Amino acid sequence: MPEYDSFIALGDSFTEGMNDELPDGSFLGWADRLAVMLAEGNPNFAYANTAVRGKTLQEIIDEQLPLALEVRPDLVGVCAGGNDILVPGADVDDVAARFDDMVRKLTEAGIDVVVFTGPDTREVSVVSRIRHKVALYNAHLHATVARYNARVVDLWAMDVLRDPRAFSDDRLHFSSEAHRRIALRTAEVLGIETQADWREPWPEVEQPNWLTMRRSDIEWTKTHLLPWIGRLLRGESMGDGMRPKRPNLEPFVPNSRYSGRTSPNGTGAMVITRE
Repeated sequence: MPEYDSFIALGDSFTEGMNDELPDGSFLGWADRLAVMLAEGNPNFAYANTAVRGKTLQEIIDEQLPLALEVRPDLVGVCAGGNDILVPGADVDDVAARFDDMVRKLTEAGIDVVVFTGPDTREVSVVSRIRHKVALYNAHLHATVARYNARVVDLWAMDVLRDPRAFSDDRLHFSSEAHRRIALRTAEVLGIETQADWREPWPEVEQPNWLTMRRSDIEWTKTHLLPWIGRLLRGESMGDGMRPKRPNLEPFVPNSRYSGRTSPNGTGAMVITRE
C-alpha cells in the first residue's frame, strides 16, 4: 500500500465538499474524508485543501496551482473545468487543453496526480441536458491521464452516482453519501485498503410520480437555476470573497470538527452523525 506524506486538493465546490455538511455549517467532502484515511497511522501527514466553490479553471490555475508547484506534495487531487463547461457556448476543447497543461506541470514536478471526471447526469432532471458536454470533456480528461501517467477517478463509470440520491437538492453538488462513496473509490484507485464497498446498492425507495417530479423541477428552477443565471449575468460567483478551508500544507490530525469518527463503514471515510 502506498504511503503519501502530503496531499493537496485543488478545485471548486466539488473538492471543497459541497454539500457534505457538518453540524457547524461547514463542509466535509471527499477530499477531507480521503485525508483522514491517508493520515491514519501516519503522524507526519500534511494536507491542504485550496478549493473554493464557483472557481473557474483559470482561477484554479492562477490561484491554486502555484502552491502545489512550490511545495511539491506527494499527491495532488484535481477536479476543475466543470464551472466553465456549464456556461452556454463554452469551448470544451479549449478548457480541456488548459486542464491538460496544468496536469503536465504537476507531473513534470514529480507529483502523483489523481484526476476526477464528471459524473453521468442522465438521471438528473433538467441537468441531463449538459450530459453531452460532460461526456466530451471526460474524453479529453482520459487522454490527459494516459498522456502523463496520472490516475483517474471515473465518476461517470460509478453507477451508484446515477441514483438521484447521489445529488443534493441543487442537482449539481453531491450528497454526503456520494462524497463518502467517492472517497472510498479514490482510496481504491490509490491502492489504499478500505473496509467498505462504494459499489453497495442504495436502499430500495419508492419512485416519485411524474407530477411530483415536475413540481420538483419548478421548485429547483426558482431556488437554484434562476439565481445561478443571475450570478452568471452579473459576473458573480458563490465563492466571491471566500478563502479556502485549508490554504496551506500543514500537519493534519482529524479532530472534533468532523463530528464523526473512523468506522468499519469506510476505514476513515467516516459516517457523520448530524445533530
